[in-house]
Amino acid sequence: MFTLQRGGMTLSALDEQMLDPGVKGLPITEPLRQGAIGVQGWNVLRADTSLPVAVLKTSSLQHNLAWMRDFCERYGATLAPHGKTTMSPQLFGAQLANGAWGITLATAVQVQVAHRFGVRRVLLANQLVARADINSVLQLLRGDPDFELVALVDSLAGVARLGEAVAALPLAHPLPLLVELGLPGKRAGCRSADEVMAVARAVATTPGLRLAGIEGYEGLLVSNDPEADVRAVETFVGRIAQLARDADAEGLFDGAEILVSAGGSAYFDLVARGFNGMRGLSRPVRPVLRSGCYLTSDHGSYQRLIGKLDEREARGAGLLPALEVWSMVQSRPEPQLAILTMGKRDASYDVDLPVPLFTHRPGPGAPTALPQGCSIVKMNDQHAYLQLPDGSPLSDSLLVGDLVGCGISHPCTTFDKWPLMLAVDDAYNVRHALNTFF
Repeated sequence: MFTLQRGGMTLSALDEQMLDPGVKGLPITEPLRQGAIGVQGWNVLRADTSLPVAVLKTSSLQHNLAWMRDFCERYGATLAPHGKTTMSPQLFGAQLANGAWGITLATAVQVQVAHRFGVRRVLLANQLVARADINSVLQLLRGDPDFELVALVDSLAGVARLGEAVAALPLAHPLPLLVELGLPGKRAGCRSADEVMAVARAVATTPGLRLAGIEGYEGLLVSNDPEADVRAVETFVGRIAQLARDADAEGLFDGAEILVSAGGSAYFDLVARGFNGMRGLSRPVRPVLRSGCYLTSDHGSYQRLIGKLDEREARGAGLLPALEVWSMVQSRPEPQLAILTMGKRDASYDVDLPVPLFTHRPGPGAPTALPQGCSIVKMNDQHAYLQLPDGSPLSDSLLVGDLVGCGISHPCTTFDKWPLMLAVDDAYNVRHALNTFF
C-alpha cells in the first residue's frame, strides 16, 4: 500500500518491524507489522485512529514533489532538500526519486541515519566541531568510500580541527568543504568577504581537505518587510556568487565542479535566479538549493511566504499544505470554548499556533470547513483551546467527540513530535506509515 516512490532507499526493515501498542496515533491493542497498516481499513474521519493523529496528504506530497522538480529544471538548479525538516527515510526516498541530487542534513547523527537507510550523498549544512562527531563522519566515509559528503566551515579554527582529524583518520578522497558566508548578528558564517577568502585559502592548502564551493543561508533575512527582504536576499546571493568567482580566480577550487548553495524554504526562487547562468569559471558550477519545507508546506508562515513566491513566479498553483493534525473535542466548558485532545506535544507552536481548518462528526462524509473567527488561542502540553466566534452556530452544534483538523505553521517542529505519521488519501483513508528519526 506504499504510495510514494522509494528512490533506491532500503526501507524493508521499516516495513517489517513490529509495532507494539502505545505507538502515538495508532489504535492497536496487539503487535502489528508496520507494512500492514495500509490494509487495516482505517479512516481518520471515522475516528478509527488514536487521537490526536498527524497525517500527510499524499496528493499534496505528490504535487509538491513534482512542482519542485519542475522548478529546478526550469532554473537549472540542483535540489538537496533539508532532511532535518522530516527526518523520514520514506520521504527522503520520494525526494530522491523526484530528482533530488542529495539530502541536506544538520548533524552527524542525522548523517548516520540517512546513510543507514541508503542516502548516498549528503550536504551537511553545519560546522563539524565536536571530536566525536568529526570522527563518526570520518569513520563512515572510511568504511564506505563511495558515500559522498560535503560539510561547511567558517573559521580558521574549524579548518584546523578538520585537518587534524583527517590527518589522524585519512580518507580515500579529500574531504570537500563549503565556506559559509554569514550575516552580522546572525548564526554561523564568515562576516566578511576577506574572512571567506582567508578560510577558503586555508582549506585549499590543508592536506586531506578540498575547497568545493561557497554557501550561505538567506532565510535569516526574513522580516516583516517582504520588499526589503527581496532586495537583501538578492544582494546576499550575489555576494556568494562573487566570492565563488574570486576563489576560482585564485585557483582555490579542487574537484570536477564548483558548488554554490543557499535556498531555504522562503526565498529559494530568488536564490535560483541569482545563481542561474554562472558561467565563465574554470569548471562547471552546480547551484544547490536546500529547501526542506517545500515538501509539506504549511498553513501558516510558509504558506504566506510561498504566496509571495507564487506572485513572483506567476505560474499557477504553487506548493500545497500536506500536513495536518487531527484531534477530538474533549470538553465544552464554555459556549465559545472547545478543548481539544492535542497540545504542544503534538503540533508546532514556535512560529504560530495551529490553524483550525475542519470539523467532522465521526462517520461517513467529508469534513466541514470551520468559519472565519475560529482560532487556537492557547496550548498546554496535551490540550488546545479552540475559541469559537461570538454568535456562531458552533456554540451549540460542536459537541464532545467531534473531530477538529488543524493545519500547522513551521512543519519542522511538528515532525519531531511524531515517531510515526500516517499518509492518507483525500478521503483520509490511511494508506501507509512514515517513520521519523529525531
